[in-house]
Amino acid sequence: MNRNDKEFLVEKIRTQYTEKETTELDSLKALDAKVKRPANLFAYIFGGISAIIMGCGMSLVMTDIGAIVGLGEAMIPGIAIGVVGMAMALLTYPIYKSILSARKKKYAKEILELSEKIINK
Repeated sequence: MNRNDKEFLVEKIRTQYTEKETTELDSLKALDAKVKRPANLFAYIFGGISAIIMGCGMSLVMTDIGAIVGLGEAMIPGIAIGVVGMAMALLTYPIYKSILSARKKKYAKEILELSEKIINK
């Protein structure tokens, strides 16, 4: 290994152990993530649960799982469960947008001040 490679390797390892400065841009990115994270988390969890519920209803309708579970006629409960899951899935996006909108209103002033400060430097 030549001298340049050694120096590069040493610097690479060294940077892992030094504290990094937090810049205003890092703060802006963190604030933006803080605004979006709750809405995204809701959408992923609620959307996933609604897809599972809809799939359960479809499984009752399309297979004989209902007979195995003990339901004599699984068509009606399967359709009802599927419709509930579909309604939940359809509501995911509007709820996501309202959560995101509320969080944007809450943090808008802070984000705009910080971004203006960064741009005018």
